[in-house]
Amino acid sequence: MTILLGKDNAKMQGRTHNCNQLRLENVGEEVTLVGWYDNLRKVSKNLGFLVLRDFYGKTQIVVETEEIMAQIDAVNNESTLEIVGIVRERSAKNPKMETGDIEIVPSKVTVLGKCQYNELPFQIDHSKEADENTRLKYRYLDLRNPAVKAKIVLRSKIVADLRTAMIGHDFMEITTPILTCSSPEGARDYLVPSRNHPGKFYALPQAPQQFKQLLMASGFDRYFQIAPCFRDEDARADRSPGEFYQLDMEMAFASQEDVFAIIEDVLPPIFAKYGIYHEVSKAPFLRIPYLEAMEKYGSDKPDLRIDLVVQDATAVLADCGFEPFAGKTVKALVAENFTGTRKQIDKMCAEVEVVSAQKTYWFRLDENGELVGGISKFVQEKKDAVIAALGLKNNSFVALAAGDFKTAQKTAGVIRKTLANMFDGYMKKEAYAFCWIIDFPMYEIGEESGELEFCHNPFSMPQGGKEALETKEPLDILAYQYDLVCNGIELSSGAVRNHDPEIMIKAFQIVGLGEEDVKAKFPAMYNAFCYGAPPHAGIAPGVDRMVMLIAGEESIREIIPFPMNKTAQDVMMGAPASVDERQLRDVHIQIVEEKKEL
Repeated sequence: MTILLGKDNAKMQGRTHNCNQLRLENVGEEVTLVGWYDNLRKVSKNLGFLVLRDFYGKTQIVVETEEIMAQIDAVNNESTLEIVGIVRERSAKNPKMETGDIEIVPSKVTVLGKCQYNELPFQIDHSKEADENTRLKYRYLDLRNPAVKAKIVLRSKIVADLRTAMIGHDFMEITTPILTCSSPEGARDYLVPSRNHPGKFYALPQAPQQFKQLLMASGFDRYFQIAPCFRDEDARADRSPGEFYQLDMEMAFASQEDVFAIIEDVLPPIFAKYGIYHEVSKAPFLRIPYLEAMEKYGSDKPDLRIDLVVQDATAVLADCGFEPFAGKTVKALVAENFTGTRKQIDKMCAEVEVVSAQKTYWFRLDENGELVGGISKFVQEKKDAVIAALGLKNNSFVALAAGDFKTAQKTAGVIRKTLANMFDGYMKKEAYAFCWIIDFPMYEIGEESGELEFCHNPFSMPQGGKEALETKEPLDILAYQYDLVCNGIELSSGAVRNHDPEIMIKAFQIVGLGEEDVKAKFPAMYNAFCYGAPPHAGIAPGVDRMVMLIAGEESIREIIPFPMNKTAQDVMMGAPASVDERQLRDVHIQIVEEKKEL
């Protein structure tokens, strides 16, 4: 990471150069540097080599007098220092440092900020090796690690480029409210009690969904913002609890294809410019209908770098005599030229079971064309039919999932991903593979409720409009909804919006909500649409997830300046925290402890 500081700015801050700036052409100059005392290699009481580190890089300081060595000995690592001295050429150059051709011979050392502790919670350059809670508690030290800091600098550059690209496409940046009303977006709200309105609450926005649609109804043509969103949900590797940011955008008089065109123009150059992989999908991205994605990949977030495809093996294996297959849907993944060991296969099956809570079954067609291993004995009588149905070649490994239709599909999707990650040859890892998942069902049966619910966004336009809502079975209705997926990670959901009040009411009636419910839950949007709203569409790719992919990090917390831990705690600031009784009275809140059962 190379960042230069202009000399004018440097002098304003009491320094002539930053710690990554000096080169051979500066030899002989008197300079002033400021930064952190990184480390000292002490040779004797009047000779040592100190490394000074600032935001921009590192410079070696050669201590050659007892007086200055005594000053350095009196302070701890990570103290901040001002060094005044002469630049000279190093006799033993360090090609690993950008300033490795020079060193500073100090004439004056001033302690600007003293580190009070002899021992740090972790070594700065090795902070990523510490446990996560320690890193988060001392995040201000963790961020001093150049490798950690670089991810935050990268994030800043990406956000700046996203903003420039959107403005270049004639989008206007508009900020929307943070304190708003509770809205059914699909996750739990963070509630904020009102001081002036006892018993009533604001909610932090799960997304600026309604506001950006209202902007379209207000006559704005193209809106965007780097929007903060707040959802009270559990953490995952690709999801931060509490808050996250998204590139929120909306377009008036726009179709699904208009949104696709903008995203396909904005994102690939940024991934190509900053990504650890240099191969990026070119426009147009592959469009995959939802049902096809589930059938071929076992997931609506398929990783297209994987060249394995799910096959249906129900017809040929459901009656093979293996009890877990009887009367069930059976899905198969075929990996050709397979060289994995039995131990590796068992490990893969165990990992799939951890993720999916379902078992994986398997067999192999060996180099002699014989069925071996796993459940092969149940397949022997159907050998020729199975080979033909699955297109098997010698040295093929077959992994199988069974259960009801959806369970078998989803388990096969987990197998596909796990197999490709564990065994070489089935994934082109060094690439960014984008795709659009389209044609989502408008409705689904909720896994928890068992009742008809909106599948995605309740404000989406059904394909076929009001006629489809009136004539089709709810589960057969498709919506103009779409997901943007990259490398198996959902970056965003979007939709063509339902801007017609009559269609909106009908759509909500199907899930048991009447006209009065719609007016009560979404009064501003419903009323605004009654005054004539344009057709509009939008999307909101997650900034955190994009940066995580671009940086090649597996945890989203690595690219967030001050993330919460897995249990939504800020261990550095001590949040969430108790508040005093006066604060509670101000907002009309009383804490009632649950009675413990005896």
